[in-house]
Amino acid sequence: MSAKEEPKRFGLENQVRRNPHPDFNKVENERPPFPTEKVWSYSQIPVKDWKVGSGANDDSWKQHKKIAIDPYGEGRSPVDNYKTLISAVVPRPIGFVSTISKDGVRNLAPFSYFTLVNHDPPIFTIGFSGGRGNPKDTCKNILDTEEMTINIISEWFVEAANYCAINSPIDVDEWKLSGLTPLESTKVKPQHVAESAFSIEGKLIASHEWKSKSDPTRATGTLCIIEGVNFHVREDVINADLNNLDIAKLKPVSRLGGITYARTVEGYEKPRPDFDKEIAKDEVKSLLE
Repeated sequence: MSAKEEPKRFGLENQVRRNPHPDFNKVENERPPFPTEKVWSYSQIPVKDWKVGSGANDDSWKQHKKIAIDPYGEGRSPVDNYKTLISAVVPRPIGFVSTISKDGVRNLAPFSYFTLVNHDPPIFTIGFSGGRGNPKDTCKNILDTEEMTINIISEWFVEAANYCAINSPIDVDEWKLSGLTPLESTKVKPQHVAESAFSIEGKLIASHEWKSKSDPTRATGTLCIIEGVNFHVREDVINADLNNLDIAKLKPVSRLGGITYARTVEGYEKPRPDFDKEIAKDEVKSLLE
């Protein structure tokens, strides 16, 4: 497949026009340098002494009304919904997926329609634009071979990972373009990314094709449900019990709307309430009377 054929295969994505800047390099050069000195830290939660039943932290939300948007309303296009959703459902983790075609061609590409949905067994989902009859290269490889690796993207190789989003022909090896290092996997054929601090070997469990609501004959996407069958983690990023990763060392990158990525450099903690303990408090009892 040549790049010229791309609009025919992925009409939605070619209508999106993610880059809002006529001259991106000019805009980026006017911004401050990347703050490498900024590292993970904890702060207090926004309102440390929040009281049960008190709702939002302030009343500023009352200054604005909510408007209803029908995703299938007249004049509403799939591109509109796409832009709304990727800028609203944020931040999204990025699944950096390595696959091998049935003909032996390697592929490496990032996807932010990705998440963890279960731990026993470890289950992940990846969503792809395009149906089974017209899939993205990664999706086609997964459907054909039922194997892949999923790699978490960290700050130290985000540029290389982003380059793998290029709309290259199916016979192009993105590993070579990115300069990233392949490591052999144990239970699947696709290699995992050496630079990634956490990688998952996965096998396809099931897939589902989505059809357009406006034209039910047109497939618009494919969902792949994947079981994680092996993990690879950098030794300095995980604790001695091999169960918790250090966020300060992982430095994960997430996806926002448009062409925007996000860092994870600050957080706050708050324990979950225990109902049996909370219900003993008069202020909680009064709210439920």
